[in-house]
Amino acid sequence: MFSKACEYSIKAAIFLAMCSENKKRARLPEIAEAIKSPEAFTAKLLQQLVKKNILWSIKGPHGGFELAKDGDETTLYEIVEAVDGDQLFVGCALGLKNCSETHPCPVHNKFKAIRDHLTGVLHTTTLKEAAGSVHEGESFLSGLT
Repeated sequence: MFSKACEYSIKAAIFLAMCSENKKRARLPEIAEAIKSPEAFTAKLLQQLVKKNILWSIKGPHGGFELAKDGDETTLYEIVEAVDGDQLFVGCALGLKNCSETHPCPVHNKFKAIRDHLTGVLHTTTLKEAAGSVHEGESFLSGLT
């Protein structure tokens, strides 16, 4: 459903939300290891999130990455939109360019309901909530438990 870049970006943001609970920043190697992603790829993803003002990058010996806002102010929707754009939320399930309410594809109405539900879930799930469920053991992300 999400691109690999988006999946890793979400994992990185949740990891950073977990770090922020302890008032600490995380450096690139630590983040890459935690989300099981190559450092170069992780660096590109993190810089993309910095450009979208989701993360801050602090240079220097006490530097690293941290959330730009509190974890309860950033939703998963913001990350998905920053990395994958809004095509998942507005696009046709079959990839048709002319699909619309007035000219629907064969699965338009069924997919619209799923898309609307997913949009709602992503809008209402914060990084703090996701990080808390991992921290409490209610959910997991490979390498983040």
